[in-house]
Amino acid sequence: MQTPLQAAIEEAKIGMFGGGVPIGSVLVLDGQIIARGHNRQTQLDSIIRHAELDCIDNAGAVSTQDFQRSTLYTTLSPCEMCAGAILFFKIPTVVIGENVNYKGAETYLQSRGVNLEILNDPECIQMLREFDQEYPGVWNKG
Repeated sequence: MQTPLQAAIEEAKIGMFGGGVPIGSVLVLDGQIIARGHNRQTQLDSIIRHAELDCIDNAGAVSTQDFQRSTLYTTLSPCEMCAGAILFFKIPTVVIGENVNYKGAETYLQSRGVNLEILNDPECIQMLREFDQEYPGVWNKG
């Protein structure tokens, strides 16, 4: 059985193999993955299509109450923009695959009551590190 973090890593790889940045995200409700997404900035020529936003958008018709009971898994620490979406949809818990390559808006999320679990998973760390070595500056352009 695949864990939510493994599913987020799978999404990151889908993005990478599709020509994009290897960052993935899944949304979990009642132990079930209800949405998936990956960074599609390159694929869509979009400055805002981060993995977390892609995942939340792919959740479709999820109710406000369901968002408030969900957990967002992401392979990389959320940036300020993604933190805003997490707060807007009142997602109470975020599981972060890693914050070694980039530490996002964690302090802000925690100050607003979001529960963070930081795993620093070796595969997440290595995946982005190797991508950044091969394509310097691509993943953190905005």
